[in-house]
Amino acid sequence: QVQLVESGGGLVQAGGSLRLSCAPSGGTFSSYAMGWFRQAPGKEREFVAVLTWNGGSTYYADSVKGRFTISRDNAKNTVYLQMNSLEFEDTAVYYCAARDTYASGRSLGRDSAYNYWGQGTQVTVSS
Repeated sequence: QVQLVESGGGLVQAGGSLRLSCAPSGGTFSSYAMGWFRQAPGKEREFVAVLTWNGGSTYYADSVKGRFTISRDNAKNTVYLQMNSLEFEDTAVYYCAARDTYASGRSLGRDSAYNYWGQGTQVTVSS
């Protein structure tokens, strides 16, 4: 059973940076898209960013555009989320997600489009 494993979360001051990583473990895995969602306390899980493996298209939530960058390492089958200019409102548990078949860009913004999930990594931004 393939699992996604996130790393890189932590505590950072507002204005600082963190880089999250996500890689599959436990078996062979070929993804169409890998991305990130987040869930803040008392709020629903929301889309952050996604990258498609074939073509490298990227999509971002408006709230993170210009501050976050999603990228990949094909050899390691790993996706990264570089988070700069962090704000208090970015505090959340960040989840890595993956989908192994084609989906439209619009649908990739919904968590129901993904069939693999990580356990989450906490990101806390102090104001």
